[in-house]
Amino acid sequence: MQFDVIVVGGSYAGMAAALQIARARRKVMVVDAGLRRNRFAEEAHGFLGQDGRPPGQIAEEAKTQLLAYPNVVWTEGRAHGAANADDGFEVETGDGRAHGARRLVLALGVTDTLPDVPGLKERWGKSVFHCPYCHGYELGNGSIGVLATGPVSMHQALLIPEWGRTTLFINDAFLPDEEQLAQLAARGVTVERTPVAAVTGHADLRLTDGRVIALAGLFTATGTRPASPLAEALGCALDDGPLGPYIRTDPMKQTSVPGVFACGDVARAAGSVSLAVGDGALAGAAVHRSLIFG
Repeated sequence: MQFDVIVVGGSYAGMAAALQIARARRKVMVVDAGLRRNRFAEEAHGFLGQDGRPPGQIAEEAKTQLLAYPNVVWTEGRAHGAANADDGFEVETGDGRAHGARRLVLALGVTDTLPDVPGLKERWGKSVFHCPYCHGYELGNGSIGVLATGPVSMHQALLIPEWGRTTLFINDAFLPDEEQLAQLAARGVTVERTPVAAVTGHADLRLTDGRVIALAGLFTATGTRPASPLAEALGCALDDGPLGPYIRTDPMKQTSVPGVFACGDVARAAGSVSLAVGDGALAGAAVHRSLIFG
């Protein structure tokens, strides 16, 4: 079957893009592997009208609303390949079938690389986070830690004191210079140089010297990368962000490859559910207009 648009990725950005296309009465297929980035979080915050709801419920309700449009096809599984074709593009799905479309929207999402600290992975999305706007308020102005992963953690450490008393755990990830130490001091940030041995309890850090520092929550800047190699396979240009590579787009979300659009976390230096939905809505409208105006 030939589609007007294939959207690869069915999380918040992908569904938002598909919704605009569906409402324009175009044939659209969504290919989704079912791995939302925030699947580890118990609640979503900072998303207007949905604050405090489980993210899985938000996604399921959005999918139900999207599939009410008869011109939407949902395909479970990964897109294993994508390439240019005579009449647009061709996407290969996990069942070995090839599907054609005039346009592609890449809402691939990203994969987080966490610091290699025992006990951290198990608490990811529960008491260990990356976004203070999403989870900071719920920590009740308690003691908060920032686990450094590199120079980017300076930005995080200077930001976090809005939500509680902050300690930056250097953990041998980088060495702040005198100017940076002065900036941290001005924000009331305590600098802990002893390495972290493990995360225990709720979000307590056990240091290599045996001390245990109890925290209301812990933030860390993860490394990110596109969750699928499709963008590179298609020849889309990538930019290097502070957390990792992301797909380069123009203001209307078109990539460096004409006819291929990208949205959500994979097309931003950093993101959130709110930004992903807005990004997807813009990409969906833009890809529809490209079908009309070229």
